[in-house]
Amino acid sequence: MDSVREKLITRLTRSAVPSWAIRVVQLNSVVAARLGVTDTDVQCLHFLGQQGPATPGTLAKRVNLTTGAASRMIDRLVAAGCVRRVPDPADRRRVLIEPTQDGLDRVTDAYAGLVARTMEDLEEFTDGELDVLLRFLDLAERSTAAEAHRLR
Repeated sequence: MDSVREKLITRLTRSAVPSWAIRVVQLNSVVAARLGVTDTDVQCLHFLGQQGPATPGTLAKRVNLTTGAASRMIDRLVAAGCVRRVPDPADRRRVLIEPTQDGLDRVTDAYAGLVARTMEDLEEFTDGELDVLLRFLDLAERSTAAEAHRLR
């Protein structure tokens, strides 16, 4: 590997991505405090906002909680008005957790500043560069999930 490429990869893997990840964690913590929930609760809301209603077990796995801790998380989110329990239409014995419109709106509002800044930041990128960024982020998400699974 040539030294320029090696330096770029080292900067990405040892500095840029970890520093950005820390900032994302910090932002999520601030958002959680504003919503009156925990950081993990915010992860749950993001998941529900993207994937739609899910079982408590699915949520527990997605945010890396025990089923008992996931039940407490769901209770907090219900109390905060961010989610509700609904019967599973495929199996009335099961319950699904679905986000409320208010919960989704509150999360959207909390991240609106970051979304606006990010859209401004991305204005200077070409379509090809945006495609590369998306490809990297998709791969990075899969690699991160795989590593979390391996470490468990």
